[in-house]
Amino acid sequence: MINKSHGLVRSRRSVLLALALTTLAVSPAAAGADAGAARAPAAEHRVAAYLESIHDQPEELASFFRRLPKGGDLHSHLSGAASTELLMDLAVEDGLCIENDTQRALPPPCPAGSRPAAELNTDAGFRQQVLRAWSMQDFTPGAESGHDHFFATFGKFGEATWRHPGRLMADVSNTVARQNQFYQELMITPNSQGAKALADRVGYDANLPQLHRKLLADGAMDQVVRQAQTEADRGLAEFRAVAHCDSAHPDPGCAVPFLFISQVSRNSTPERVFTQMVLAMELAERDPRFAAVNLVQPEDGVESLRDYSLHMRMLNYLHGVHPRAHITLHAGELAPGLVKPEDLAFHIREAVNIAGAERIGHGVDIRHEDRRDELLATMAARHVAVEVPLSSNDQILGVSGPEHPFPLYRQRGVPVVLATDDAGVSRITISDEYLRAAQTYDLSYRDLKELARASLEYAFLPGRSLWDAPGRYRRVRECRAERPGEREPGPGCARFLAASPKASVEWRQEVAFTAFEHRVLASRT
Repeated sequence: MINKSHGLVRSRRSVLLALALTTLAVSPAAAGADAGAARAPAAEHRVAAYLESIHDQPEELASFFRRLPKGGDLHSHLSGAASTELLMDLAVEDGLCIENDTQRALPPPCPAGSRPAAELNTDAGFRQQVLRAWSMQDFTPGAESGHDHFFATFGKFGEATWRHPGRLMADVSNTVARQNQFYQELMITPNSQGAKALADRVGYDANLPQLHRKLLADGAMDQVVRQAQTEADRGLAEFRAVAHCDSAHPDPGCAVPFLFISQVSRNSTPERVFTQMVLAMELAERDPRFAAVNLVQPEDGVESLRDYSLHMRMLNYLHGVHPRAHITLHAGELAPGLVKPEDLAFHIREAVNIAGAERIGHGVDIRHEDRRDELLATMAARHVAVEVPLSSNDQILGVSGPEHPFPLYRQRGVPVVLATDDAGVSRITISDEYLRAAQTYDLSYRDLKELARASLEYAFLPGRSLWDAPGRYRRVRECRAERPGEREPGPGCARFLAASPKASVEWRQEVAFTAFEHRVLASRT
């Protein structure tokens, strides 16, 4: 049951609906449905022609993709998504220290071999050095691989992140809003210390139901859950204060609804992994702010390789206990040479068929999976979406262009959504990812619209979709005659949108597409 003492814990539907419904009043009234129907395809075709005409004009392309509505970001780690500039500012504000050799942030007082983070504001060379150590800025693979540098950044800036989750949420949400996205799912690690302490106290039992009972005994897990909810309360309160959400002049990020995905650190002991999974599942069922569970940290780590199949079985068991908790998994974030060939052959399959993943992140090694064609057919039939962060895959795995399976998934009917992964670390935005995809894979404007729509269609937002079937972007009967952005929705459609946070956010994007197309065409006249 939901703990009523948590004032921010309401039904997931009501939490998101309050933001989503603000979009229903933004579309100007216009002529009737027949006229709107004629204009919509015509406008889309003319914008498509315009996009073709600027294919060799970088500045025009950058402006086009920045203004393009781009749905939601479904694969975003909060600490890695925040800008490196914010992390450096926080290090200065909190009086942290920076280790000279590694550029790792440390708590004060500054030990020998370190210097005050305050010097980031007075020494430009030092600031650039830390910027490059804490991100992929100017990185060129050499003695250190992109994989190793990327994952090492989290240990370097980690001390600067944990005190101010709300500051990070505000930074990321404002960026998402300014990039013309309408929703996000943020990965965080709830009550990490409480979960570790409980796991270490209980220990491991290979009998998963018995281990589960031990974790629940005497209300121990309930306490860990309540602590995680309190953490979320504090973080969201800080976010709303920093972003001025309750003022007359809120930051743009206040209008972007988001849900949390609980991270589980896969490179840990089995008892810690299982305990974090239990916490994540409990939160997803009890607290409307939490939607799902995900496994994070390098998939090629010693423990995650050794225990991969065990982790999938753990999720299989827990999903039977918590069927309403969503599952999205990093799976297939691997490439030849990084692991043994046999480790490339089953990770995605087990994530889908054993753990029951509704989405997977990365999925880069699909070409090396056993019975690949069968697996792709299964993913297409079940509508298992793949979250694709193209820049991250290039930086970490060195996989890009024709070597990347992005076009393979699309050819086989597997849903694909573009994502950023760790935008701050990668030094990119979602607009960069859409532009990269369009240029690399010769995507049309219609393709881009469908990618943006898919990113909301496969989100863990509650409620019915605006679309009558997955992947087929025809509006439901209640709203089929409506023209988003051309006139207000009629009573039947308005009632439908009022009952569904997902459909309301999708409607908001459709309104934005109409406005975007009108602006693009107006600028050409």
